[in-house]
Amino acid sequence: MTPPIPRPREQLIALLEASPWMMQVLATVHDSGLPDAWVGAGAVRDLVWGQLYGHGFDPADVHDIDVAFYDPDRLDWDRNEHATALLAAAWPGQPWEARNQAAIHTWFHHRFGGDPVAPFASIQEAVASWPETATAVAARLDHDGTVDLCAPYGLDDLLAGIWRRNPARVTLAESRARLARHQPRQRWPGVNVITPS
Repeated sequence: MTPPIPRPREQLIALLEASPWMMQVLATVHDSGLPDAWVGAGAVRDLVWGQLYGHGFDPADVHDIDVAFYDPDRLDWDRNEHATALLAAAWPGQPWEARNQAAIHTWFHHRFGGDPVAPFASIQEAVASWPETATAVAARLDHDGTVDLCAPYGLDDLLAGIWRRNPARVTLAESRARLARHQPRQRWPGVNVITPS
């Protein structure tokens, strides 16, 4: 008898749970006490695509561990630096990068240009603005130690290995620059790139 095909949520959680490194990342973020904190974007994509569409996953190849948290009471840039330092003290040697999603509107347009952006009302709104649909996914450990997911566009592109621009915030020019910089076809030969247009 053929085993049942796992549903997307179950498949992703199984991939995350099979990685001791990722589980330690999630536990470190959980134990940090940062409010509404999630791990997402490249770290999750790299693990999934390395396992499914590349030559395996090596945590040493992760350029940054994006930690998105939500603290509307502290909108200063120092909050990001403090959160990153907190994680680095808990698990040194990892490329932590923590950003308060409640404060993105205070600096995003200065760094990336364009018009000022509206504040995010939640982590879900923030994740929905991330530059590719496959990276608009975040995970965290719940209070009972189970993996919880935030995926505003679903998990299809992540699990199917599809690099697709998310037009919610990233411009066409930025998307093309990201594609050239990340070189997904070289890193993960099985990935299907939908060229930004």
